Amino acid sequence: MSNLSGRALYKDPFKIASFNTTFVLNITPDTSPGGEGIAFILASEPTRPENSSGQWLGIVNASTNGTSRAAILAVEFDTRKSSIEDGPDNHVGININSISSLKQASLSNTKVNLSSGKDVTIRIEYSNDVIFVFGSMSGNSQVSMETLLVSPPLNLSSYFKQEVYVGFSASTSNYTELNCVKAWEFNGVDNGVDIGSNKNYLWIFIIIPIVLLIIIIGGLVFFFLYFKRKKNMEIEEDTYGGIEDQIQHSSMAPKKYKLKELMIATSDFSRRNKLGEGGFGTVYKGILENNKEIAVKRVSKNSRQGKQEFMAEVTTIGSLHHKNLVKLIGWCYESKELLLVYEFMPKGSLDKYLFNQSSELESQYSKVLDWKTRNSVIRDVAQALDYLHNGCERRVLHRDIKASNIMLDLDYVAKLGDFGLARTVQKRNETHHSTKEIAGTPGYMAPETFLIGRATVETDVYAFGVLVLEVVCGRRPGNVFAQDDYKNSIVYQVWELYGKGEIVSVVDKRISCEEKEVERVKWEEEIEIVLVLGLACCHPNPNERPSMKSVLMVLNGEASPPIIPMERPSFVWPAMPSSFKEGEDNSLINGPFTQLSGR
Repeated sequence: MSNLSGRALYKDPFKIASFNTTFVLNITPDTSPGGEGIAFILASEPTRPENSSGQWLGIVNASTNGTSRAAILAVEFDTRKSSIEDGPDNHVGININSISSLKQASLSNTKVNLSSGKDVTIRIEYSNDVIFVFGSMSGNSQVSMETLLVSPPLNLSSYFKQEVYVGFSASTSNYTELNCVKAWEFNGVDNGVDIGSNKNYLWIFIIIPIVLLIIIIGGLVFFFLYFKRKKNMEIEEDTYGGIEDQIQHSSMAPKKYKLKELMIATSDFSRRNKLGEGGFGTVYKGILENNKEIAVKRVSKNSRQGKQEFMAEVTTIGSLHHKNLVKLIGWCYESKELLLVYEFMPKGSLDKYLFNQSSELESQYSKVLDWKTRNSVIRDVAQALDYLHNGCERRVLHRDIKASNIMLDLDYVAKLGDFGLARTVQKRNETHHSTKEIAGTPGYMAPETFLIGRATVETDVYAFGVLVLEVVCGRRPGNVFAQDDYKNSIVYQVWELYGKGEIVSVVDKRISCEEKEVERVKWEEEIEIVLVLGLACCHPNPNERPSMKSVLMVLNGEASPPIIPMERPSFVWPAMPSSFKEGEDNSLINGPFTQLSGR
């Protein structure tokens, strides 16, 4: 195997338009280290150049290296550093007419090890003159794929005037390895014709009669099935048609987008535009024709309640307008696709900043939010909730307040989003929404939720209190379903330290106060006020929780925080009457409990 090179190419050439390809490599070193590597190539000529073994990877040789005569593009998977200019032993590179990479990336910070002797799945996508390289050691699922390299704009049409061949090239030197391509899938377009189409047009005379017969039979079957299912389809369309009419006739209806517009904006929901994924769907970044950035939530077709959440968001948030609410700017229901279009929030969700402990995440999330920013975020969310509870024509209960639903704009202004679980209280003087299902996220749900089966303003306030504690502490709320009176939850632990006079010790260690001692005392006083306010919102007795108006007064320095006991009170039901909210309506009415089912 020493000092050899070779190529394996698809038999027919094609003209470059766009393509994507997935293949499985297995590289087993024969020496230590192995060498020299393997490359995926697009080449004007199918034959390899002479003397292209060793460091040349069968791509070029000493005379064609760096010249237009080479007429080749390679995505190299290099396993040995062959020269000073070469990358480290385990790296990926983009090469044009040269063995020197136009751009390369080390794989040392990824889970991909090319020469491990194990299968490595690689996916390469080329569109809009940019090459994306993804890799995984555990299959071709979207979850396991890592982004290994993104090329600069290449304009390949200027390098290749004629058709190109596609395939693989590899070489060895005194260092050898077995380079195996165990599987290969390639999809591309050659001037509108699928790559690899048969060029023997005599087959047309055989194929046409068969195709016509299949079309006729298929057409008959199609129309039979179509009319058979038409009534069911009409029922389903009517179900959403009612929602569509309701949206379109609203005086503040968000814009209705066409599916084609959103597919173009998100590059057909490409994985490289994926912003995040939740229980009801995936969110993608998009760019409209006017260069406006948007976020598009694609409701999962497999979600049992996805359609219900879609209707909840459009009918609830579509008519709300507040500076601290994520703005819903449009929607789409077409071809059974349920899509929601939001304003794009460039700084992402709050939880990524609070809980980011990994260097593998994007660098923007490594920023530590200082106390001023965190305090501002808490006030922003409080203003949003006060608007929902007291500022709308009809009171809105969010039901899923948590850090991952708080989005940050370019200036770290917080906006409350994800209204998939939100419900509107039909009558203005009512303060609860009855339900047969427990809704919310473990850790943020008030203890009475599991008994009364109702969403109330007080359950929203409880979730806000948990959010306050995790923003200050920089830790997740914990599992409230555990036994021993929720002792592993953030609420219990902060309350315990409050009773010991050590509440400030729970503050996120990444927050530092480098001001002089006088300012530090003021800083600690502010934090203690906010933490006590958070505990008051998490009081086990819902009647003792402050309203959002009272919360805002405390945050604005217009009132002192509520007085809370030094020990966390036990949860009892029915709840005792309020000791401080005299004159306010009690939103929890004694009566038969609603039958509950798990969500």
